Amino acid sequence: MTAVLPRMIRAVDTDQLLLLELEAARLGFSQRLPADWLREHAQAAAVHYLFPALEHWLSHRPEVSPQWRCELLLTVRTGEEVLSLLDVRPASFEELAEMLDATAKTDIAARMRRALSVREWAERER
Repeated sequence: MTAVLPRMIRAVDTDQLLLLELEAARLGFSQRLPADWLREHAQAAAVHYLFPALEHWLSHRPEVSPQWRCELLLTVRTGEEVLSLLDVRPASFEELAEMLDATAKTDIAARMRRALSVREWAERER
């Protein structure tokens, strides 16, 4: 197990997020959004944010362990931000560029705490 889970937020564009979601689907990770749903609902030109919340191990699948279960602040087509989860391989997360200063990270973390979940947003949109 990792001694300390990284406490950092990474910004990703919609194309990068889709690649991470597709990787999660290919690897059979349980926390992810369907790629078709993401293509339909994510704002194409938006920036989204990932924050590792816990390290997840699958004892029956050591080849894909560990995973970092990230909180995902996703901007949807209405311009609202909603919260989801995404399991990400540590190497994939670490490849993402670090481009946020401390003030931006604090603001994003506060927005994550206030955001509706994807489920709440989807139910409201019906």
